Amino acid sequence: MRRLVILGGGTAGTMAANKLHKELPSGEWQITVIDADDNHRYQPGYLFMPFGTYTPDQVTKSRRATLNSSVDLQYGEIDVVRPEEQVVALTDGREFGYDMLIIATGVSPRPDQTDGMTGPEWKKSIHEFYSYEGSTALAEKLKDWEGGRLVVNIVEMPIKCPVAPLEFTFLADSFFKDKGMRDKVEMTYVTPLPGAFTKPIAAEAFGNTLDEKGIAVEPDFMLMEIDNEKKALVSYDEREVPFDLLVTVPLNMGADFVGRSGLGDELNLVPVDKFTQVSTQYDTIFALGDANDIPASKAGSVAHFEIDIFVENFLQHIKGMEMTHRFDGHANCFIETGGGKAMLIDFNYDYEPLPGKYPYAGVGPMALLKESRVNHLGKLAFRWVYWNILMPGRSMPVPPLMSLKGKKTELLDQEEKKEPALSA
Repeated sequence: MRRLVILGGGTAGTMAANKLHKELPSGEWQITVIDADDNHRYQPGYLFMPFGTYTPDQVTKSRRATLNSSVDLQYGEIDVVRPEEQVVALTDGREFGYDMLIIATGVSPRPDQTDGMTGPEWKKSIHEFYSYEGSTALAEKLKDWEGGRLVVNIVEMPIKCPVAPLEFTFLADSFFKDKGMRDKVEMTYVTPLPGAFTKPIAAEAFGNTLDEKGIAVEPDFMLMEIDNEKKALVSYDEREVPFDLLVTVPLNMGADFVGRSGLGDELNLVPVDKFTQVSTQYDTIFALGDANDIPASKAGSVAHFEIDIFVENFLQHIKGMEMTHRFDGHANCFIETGGGKAMLIDFNYDYEPLPGKYPYAGVGPMALLKESRVNHLGKLAFRWVYWNILMPGRSMPVPPLMSLKGKKTELLDQEEKKEPALSA
């Protein structure tokens, strides 16, 4: 019996386990998933919880219930991977040998990596929504916050869902308007990037949305520390941005065991071939979803499209064949703009977001780079799609590779070929 061990039972790990279960002969392969607990979280819901759109129970399901019953699920904390021995060791002393290993432990916010972030104001005037605990705490804070200077800050890229901080800003604008207190809130968006949008076509489509909403932008802000006494962000070039309420996106890092195992870079991301997701060090290891270092957005859509391609490659790989399928970095993201509307972007390694229709050329029904109610409803409907189609490993009527059909490609002729749309 050959052994496939999957570290992480979240989005990427669950999809991989359920899809491979259907493809691998049950008498030849045993699939084991290892994770810390039984709580599978719908992480896109963290964006909405602070505003009361979702409740904690709506973003949580049993991890065991999301995996096929024939998949072995083990609970425990991963201590180290010994790749030369092909062994995974847990902190409780248990060890699991493997023939093939998939690392799908994602990334997590690390507030401890920024000076002053976890100081006296942590969970008081300094909050984050990139974790379940952080999102629920921020929801309580916003219930009775009376206003002042709200600052939304990204510490450093890459982060999970690069557009989420901007979405939070737009949703906060609508939230305070609905409460009749928008005039009591001064909003500033602080980013290490040159601007809120760094891809020209997308930037033009979004136009002056931030200006129209009265939201200031502080670009090129490399955060050095948070001064708890002053309640201010301090950059390396000594700029200061004061706040009454800071909603920060801490540095995102991969799991610590990746670093301990010598499998990761400085952010504990696993270096892989960007087309096949196989480790650049060991051909017995793949890294999927947010856990790898491919130059694409760290988003659920990337994991979905990536794994559709990965399964075909994996089946070739275990037979000793060349992996002939190439993932193109395909991603699409709904971007909430407030007021019950959203935009949609679709891009890959080579092409930035373009206007057009999605997923079907000329039909849609969703418009790309255009605000619409349909896009907003699509984002809300995705929670059902996530639990009932993606996680069980069922097929979606959307091709995994990006298509230029239905997109206004003539806009590309007006500019030089773009670099990968990492921060679109």
